[in-house]
Amino acid sequence: MTISLADHLRSLPDESLAALLQLRPDLVVPVPADVSALAIRAQSRVSVARALDGLDQFTLQVLDAARLTRGGADGTTSTDAVLAMATAGPHPPAPTSVRAAVGRLRALFLLHGPESDLHVVASVDEVSPYPAGLGRPAAELDPRAAALCADPAKLRRTLLAAPPSARAILDRLAAGPPVGSVPAGALQAPPIGAEDDLPPDATNGGAPTGSPVRWLVDHHLLVPVSGGRAGATGTVELPREVGLLLRRDSGPLGPLRTSPPPVAAPPREPKVADSAGAGQTMEVVRHTEALLEQLAAEPAPVLRSGGLGVRDLRRLAKAVGVDEPTAALLLEAAYAAGLIGEVDLPGATTTRYGADQQILPTAGYEVWRAGTLAQRWEQLARAWLTMTRQAGLVGQRDDRDRPIAVLSAEAERAGAPAARRAVLGVLADLEPATAPTPEEVQSLLDWRAPRRSRGREAAHREVLAEAATLGVTGLGAITSYGRLLLADVSAADERGADDPLGLHADAEGGDGTAAVRALDALLPAPVDHFLVQADLTVVVPGPPDPTLAAELEVVAEHESAGGASVHRVTTASVRRALDAGYSADDLHALFRRRSRTPVPQGLTYLVDDVARKHGGLRVGSAGAYVRSDDEALLTEVLADRRLESLALRRLAPTVLSTPYQVGRMLTALREAGYAPVPEDASGAAVLARPKTRRAPARVSVATRTLDPLTAPKLAMPRLLGVVEQIRRGDAAARAARRAPAVVRGGAARTGPAPAHSHSDALAVLQQAVRDKALVWVGYVDAHGATASRLVRPVSIGAGYLRAEDERTEMLHTFALHRITAAVLED
Repeated sequence: MTISLADHLRSLPDESLAALLQLRPDLVVPVPADVSALAIRAQSRVSVARALDGLDQFTLQVLDAARLTRGGADGTTSTDAVLAMATAGPHPPAPTSVRAAVGRLRALFLLHGPESDLHVVASVDEVSPYPAGLGRPAAELDPRAAALCADPAKLRRTLLAAPPSARAILDRLAAGPPVGSVPAGALQAPPIGAEDDLPPDATNGGAPTGSPVRWLVDHHLLVPVSGGRAGATGTVELPREVGLLLRRDSGPLGPLRTSPPPVAAPPREPKVADSAGAGQTMEVVRHTEALLEQLAAEPAPVLRSGGLGVRDLRRLAKAVGVDEPTAALLLEAAYAAGLIGEVDLPGATTTRYGADQQILPTAGYEVWRAGTLAQRWEQLARAWLTMTRQAGLVGQRDDRDRPIAVLSAEAERAGAPAARRAVLGVLADLEPATAPTPEEVQSLLDWRAPRRSRGREAAHREVLAEAATLGVTGLGAITSYGRLLLADVSAADERGADDPLGLHADAEGGDGTAAVRALDALLPAPVDHFLVQADLTVVVPGPPDPTLAAELEVVAEHESAGGASVHRVTTASVRRALDAGYSADDLHALFRRRSRTPVPQGLTYLVDDVARKHGGLRVGSAGAYVRSDDEALLTEVLADRRLESLALRRLAPTVLSTPYQVGRMLTALREAGYAPVPEDASGAAVLARPKTRRAPARVSVATRTLDPLTAPKLAMPRLLGVVEQIRRGDAAARAARRAPAVVRGGAARTGPAPAHSHSDALAVLQQAVRDKALVWVGYVDAHGATASRLVRPVSIGAGYLRAEDERTEMLHTFALHRITAAVLED
């Protein structure tokens, strides 16, 4: 006796039902009201498609074998029938592999029932209409094609008589999919007498064949299913029997592969791959810091349509010395990590597009700079793995033929994190330091999840290129620390369900994550010293620690970067250090403490000379004034013709004044070769540390522990609690069905029993649409609670019921997969 999926689920123990929910977590969002609602949701098109997306190619082929071997009035199959079809090819897989695939399908409840009476979930045919790439049976397409297929000998003779051009079309359709579009008029017969005017066909020995598609249609090897009129594009379908005959050499399911395709590239030396990747991480951190420093010095305006303009991207890339795609990737990763953000301009007016904004580093950038090189890289790489933005789209055209800008909404793609993890997962599952080609990676993805990888080849290539740019891979192989980072991100997804508020997200050891520790071991240790050369160049023999980097930024000019960075001490840099509050003694002590080589005498003289001149003049506001204890120096300034534009006049032997502001006087005096120091109203020197603007702090997207494309994976104890809740709801629903219905008069009402199976409920609703009758509809709302409503159905289509509530005169829409029961109102 055939039982429904709901009855089959009711008969399962709690552990088996919880295992189903663990394999298909979307079934509990929201929690179903009862087992009937769970069965309806498990058979819905969306849930079935999500389950199919996670299956490998071999398991999908075994499912196709189950679909092709269905028979009988109830459309069931058996494990033995599936095994017979799967092993019918020239290279049959092992029976144990086929039975294991059937077990996976039964665990997902895409197949249910005993092994001798397996049912295929109906929505599978809706999601994938052509099993194994084969068309419908000839009997469903055309009687003449069915008559031809009923005579195997005649069918073979017809195939042998097909011209080569027509046979090429058949072979292409036999490989799947079995439908094809033909141009307008291809299915139309030629005018009478025009057959002799057909051009010769070189593929047919020079004999004219006309349209090969028309030849196949005329001989009933192809069946037109749409079009065929003059000026209309037609569609033809290859009958299933013809496709199976054409696959006689490869088997009815095509080539079967029980394991992923092999990778031809031999493994590299793991240390070499890790070293190459570690070198790239240093470049990534350096370039990101340089980009953000450029934004701090010259903020970029936000476009009216959102994002960063092409000119600003080009300016930043040129200043840092990288190409524009790399700059776009680093900016997107920095934005996702919370290092840059938008800030409203002071006094900006709000338009319909929003206030005028600029892109600046955030307060989190200062914290990021203080971390180690490995920690800074890990923050960027983690944000790249989890961000829902596709940097490779920058520069391409959107639907309105406009270029996609950096940080714009058009670069948002919800499937980007899943694509990155899929590609890196393929690399991580290979032997360490194995570097497959992009084609081999795509082949592995096509076998692992063919439904997900189809049409995403360009995105997968972008992931490989971005991973190499960021140093996640080295020489084409995933690095050891990249493997650890991927595992940590995946583990964060697992922890997210048990820690939805992220309370334990920062519960890491004192040395950081495993990826940070592995990368730290590969990178050169930060140095706290430098080497001063006789030409006043300062060589840092390795990555500087944060304190040394901050000191060098003040006292020297940066010249070149790399494994060993080079800086130069100049008059301007020494003056900048003195303006920032250093004294000559401080600078001498700094160079003695940090330098591992003797400090050149020229550097000592340079510091002393600049310090001796520095502060010899004091500038205040009068408009502005200049004062000095050196009367001769003030006399020199007053007589200097280069300063005539300041209109200086002597107020006292030690004071000069000007009607202009302090800034103009400082600039003019420094351009003339003097070294003035500004002072405030109390006479104290004003330090010249630059004030940097920062955007409001932003949270890194790496804190989003859940994959946006998947539901949370719950632990087994919580799933058992969900199962218990579903069981209670099912018991309550059964009790409600056994209770008598009550009408207004208080008397029990007898009438048509409610339709509780999904198919019966749909039949009742379709009848109500035809009769324009009132019907009670039971459904599960968005919170998982059951409810009922008396409505008059208007239409059913596209997965929704549209019905009118006569009491409120409102039109309601119900998702069909949420409807649990329907009964006509007496």
